[in-house]
Amino acid sequence: MSSLAVLQGLQAPRLMGILNVTQDSFSDGGQFLDPDKALIQAEKLLEGGAQILDIGGESTRPGSVPVPVETELQRVIPVVRLIRERHPQAVISVDTQKSAVAQSAIEAGASLINDVSALRADSGMADVLAEHPDVGVILMHMQGEPATMQEQPRYQDVVGEICEFFEQRLMYTEARQIGRGRILLDPGIGFGKTLEHNLRILANLDQFRQFGLPLVIGASRKRFIAASDGSEPNERLGGTLAAALTSALQNADILRVHDVQAHRQFFRILQAIAGVGDRWIS
Repeated sequence: MSSLAVLQGLQAPRLMGILNVTQDSFSDGGQFLDPDKALIQAEKLLEGGAQILDIGGESTRPGSVPVPVETELQRVIPVVRLIRERHPQAVISVDTQKSAVAQSAIEAGASLINDVSALRADSGMADVLAEHPDVGVILMHMQGEPATMQEQPRYQDVVGEICEFFEQRLMYTEARQIGRGRILLDPGIGFGKTLEHNLRILANLDQFRQFGLPLVIGASRKRFIAASDGSEPNERLGGTLAAALTSALQNADILRVHDVQAHRQFFRILQAIAGVGDRWIS
């Protein structure tokens, strides 16, 4: 068997481009607070191959603290409106834990809510989603909360405990009339996990397939990559692509990334090599 057999039929995950309209995100905080600059970046991501745009107005990096709902609304909603106006076919996700932000974002044109608390931070989030049956939701696992999540996180079995968490959250969403067909799962790389935890999750993504739901992986530029060389966030593309390939080989559905064009190029070339040039992705 050819050593390239593992790449035969490799399906590239969908790419979710990260658009942070924050002051303090770990990688690009402060760059896109202005709505016009955010629109330019959104268009760059779309041109680079993003199939989903994920807009966030509150940093959830380790050590971050929540921002007032009014601040998050002021940052996010004008950007959602601008993108929807200029790109009516774009798939827009909003990264928020606040029901008021989710409600306004949906009204402005968002079709997906990315909640890092998995609907635990705001009891009203489930109500908003129940009222909008066409809107999807990403449920992410996080131990603790952003301000404290990296203070000695502990697990007996990190993969097994995340699976138990997903089971509990799916029971909750079912009880709140949020159908499974609307739900995506994210194991939360870097959210209350050590280097060992993150690596173990990435090596065992297939275990999350038991739920039969789309799997979202967000490893882009994260701190665990720097364990190999002490790199800064914008120097972690190599490690990010390693996580992307590992995820794709285990049939992850969506990669949440900063460097969209690089990921599209990466998967195009992999597929071209495996197919001797005749299976380029669109």
